[in-house]
Amino acid sequence: MLGITVWGLALGQALLITGNILLVSVTALIGHKLAPSLSWATLPIAIQFLGLMGITLPAAFMMKALGRKKGFFIGNLIGVAGASLAFYALQNAHFVLFCLSTLLLGMAIGVGQQYRFAAIENAPSDKTPQAISLVMGAGVIAAVLGPNMAIWAEYTFPETQYLGAFAALFALYAFTTLLILVLPLKQPTTEEQSGTPRSYATLLKQPNLIAALTSGAIGYGVMTLVMTATPLAMHGHGFHFGSTATVIQWHVLGMFAPSFFTGKLIQKFGTTSIIQTGCLLLILCVLLNQLGTSYWHFWIALLFLGIGWNFTFIGATTLLTKTYQPADKAKVQGLNDFLVFTGATIGSVLAGYWQNLYGWEILNLLMLPFIVAAMISVWISTRKPLSIKPA
Repeated sequence: MLGITVWGLALGQALLITGNILLVSVTALIGHKLAPSLSWATLPIAIQFLGLMGITLPAAFMMKALGRKKGFFIGNLIGVAGASLAFYALQNAHFVLFCLSTLLLGMAIGVGQQYRFAAIENAPSDKTPQAISLVMGAGVIAAVLGPNMAIWAEYTFPETQYLGAFAALFALYAFTTLLILVLPLKQPTTEEQSGTPRSYATLLKQPNLIAALTSGAIGYGVMTLVMTATPLAMHGHGFHFGSTATVIQWHVLGMFAPSFFTGKLIQKFGTTSIIQTGCLLLILCVLLNQLGTSYWHFWIALLFLGIGWNFTFIGATTLLTKTYQPADKAKVQGLNDFLVFTGATIGSVLAGYWQNLYGWEILNLLMLPFIVAAMISVWISTRKPLSIKPA
């Protein structure tokens, strides 16, 4: 059985992702309004991912030194500050300050990525895939709540479009801060804090670790790039904001709803098979986006994009847990999240530029070589299996 702590972490993850989806729904459009050039429309999202990427390694070592409770508390306080600054920046139409606010929000999101690892630590050792799946499955709440909050908040403050989104975001982070204070999170073990971790050179000799890092980073990067470009592509084809928000909502449902059974699928078919299936679904998204730009083309393709991400991300996270010992935990988890969100950052940076330069269809086709590279890395790991179980 998964205890109350894992369920609490799942709720924290749900609130984090709700804020994430709220940001995805409005940030590119705000950038479109405030940026001095259309090519910079996705810069706030890119800076958000830069903040996320930059905090990943420090966050992992902060958790090791201070424990999960203090680490998550600090992360949520950063989120409160970021939401407050975003509210002020949008109210005053200040693009630079808005970019700074998304940097802080990205840092808060980066700290929150450790929820899934905290769930692993607070679950029985034989329930790792289910713990990851529950925490990720909580994103279904976000899929319903996030886009609807964005629609509701669009004109909450009539004088400034989307301003209400950041008032809602402030409330989400404030509530999550209180939630973390009451959860009984485990402290780091003596071996984690005082053991001698292996070098990265030694760790990276494991094909399973290479496969987990590669598939996780590419899967997240591809998903982020296509998802970030979607509001711009739909806007360019004349769709109103409500239609875009609905497509994003179903995309997020695709990202998180399968989590309720992804863990069982991993136990039945194996981790690498699920990752490969996820990559095939990402390819299917790319191919569907070549066939048209109707509402239903966007809707179905983004749904497949979400499910493909779910299989690659949960599969890669599960595979990662087989590659480190307690003393290695901070190094491996930090490296993994750094690479995963480097992929996401690159995707968000390129989304607006490639959408303007190449258009929707070519942007999607450019994803194919990366997806194939992830599939090859996973295939190699099955040919040369080598993993070190955590103690």
